[in-house]
Amino acid sequence: MIPGMKKKHPLLLLTLTLGLMAMPCSPSRAQQSAAPRSQAHSSQLTAHSSLPVLSDSALLELTEKQTFKYFWDFAHPISGLARERSNSTFDYGPEVVTTGGSGFGIMAIIVGAERKFITRDQAVDRLSKILRFLVKADSYHGIFPHWLNGETGKTIPFSRKDDGADLVETSYLLEGLLCARQYFNGSNSKETELRNKINWLWNEAEFSWHTRGGMDLLYWHWSPNNGWSMNFELRGWNETLITYILAASSPRYAIDPKVYHHCWAESNHFYNGRSYYGITLPLGFPYGGPLFFAHYSFLGLDPRGLKDQYADYWEQNKNHTLINREHCVRNPNHFKGYGPDCWGLTASDNYEGYDAHSPDNDLAVITPSAALSSFPYTPEYSMQALKYFYNKVGDKVWGQYGFTDAFSEEKNWYATEYLAIDQGPEIVMIENYRSGLLWRLFMSCPEIQTGLRRLGFQSPWLK
Repeated sequence: MIPGMKKKHPLLLLTLTLGLMAMPCSPSRAQQSAAPRSQAHSSQLTAHSSLPVLSDSALLELTEKQTFKYFWDFAHPISGLARERSNSTFDYGPEVVTTGGSGFGIMAIIVGAERKFITRDQAVDRLSKILRFLVKADSYHGIFPHWLNGETGKTIPFSRKDDGADLVETSYLLEGLLCARQYFNGSNSKETELRNKINWLWNEAEFSWHTRGGMDLLYWHWSPNNGWSMNFELRGWNETLITYILAASSPRYAIDPKVYHHCWAESNHFYNGRSYYGITLPLGFPYGGPLFFAHYSFLGLDPRGLKDQYADYWEQNKNHTLINREHCVRNPNHFKGYGPDCWGLTASDNYEGYDAHSPDNDLAVITPSAALSSFPYTPEYSMQALKYFYNKVGDKVWGQYGFTDAFSEEKNWYATEYLAIDQGPEIVMIENYRSGLLWRLFMSCPEIQTGLRRLGFQSPWLK
């Protein structure tokens, strides 16, 4: 139990420690022990200034451009990687960079280059800095830790025993790096070197090591000091599907497909099939859990037409989103502000600290990332939310790096901080809605297509 926090739901992120959270809860992390979590640095605001009225397209463009600044202007000056969050807590601050959030940030840099927020050469230079840092940073059998010191490249423990390899966070990083490899395809020496370094990191990531000697299981962590003592198997349904896709696609250290079927697909929270608010949910927890389940794996992995023997993943993600929104529309708890224009429950800071918000863990907290990262699934409803956040809530939540992490009109609480793992999905999924850019890049990887075939997936990309 985290001091100052109430355990209200099995999806509570007990591993988001020290107020620096890099990746929110999943079923497999819900039981992990961790150091104290911060209370969000926020203020209670009662008035806001009027922001200019924009067209839908202009508002989307502005949201992407402003959010991009978190990963460009606020990146660590030495490593170029994404800082965990914008506020400092418990003696941890701007030195902490996040592996998974940096993968999201790499995708954001690609968007920045494509949208001409920066030049292509600027993007290549920043990514080259990142790669020079990563090839010298701590890793364990080619797998990076959850947190790194952005200056030294040394591991910052995420918890007492989580001081080594984090397979899931590394998967988010590689998801971004593979998109960069596909995007920066020029024949000049800089882009060639960029691709070579990405391939080196990708080829050296030992996914198979995390089967503990060839078991039909895949494990989240390994530590040189604590071995397998964290003992968390990656069982679905949650945000870790991308780890299995990459593990099956690895050029040198691929897992056997039976691991996917015997570990990921065998749990008491995999199949669902029940209806919530009249909407059927194929997989996962009741009401779907926090919305980041529909985002993290799918920043690069295109859910359109993606199917296997277990689910249609477009249906899964869209219905999860619709259930989440419908809960806010019906508003059974009668919270102030909730409605058709103000919705979105996912893991984020709140007025008590941090929690994994969902329909069955509803604390009156709206997280902009939930609705905005769902643009591909619910474009009309997500646009309604975007307009509400910008035009109605306004500069209570709109700031230097886009929308701050969360707010509660019920509690008159408005966060002032930004988190990498909430900002990243916003810009990436808005861009996927507008152009499909990151989906196109990731799905064009030959290794990913091979891995999807090995696991029995169907996709329009598999021809």
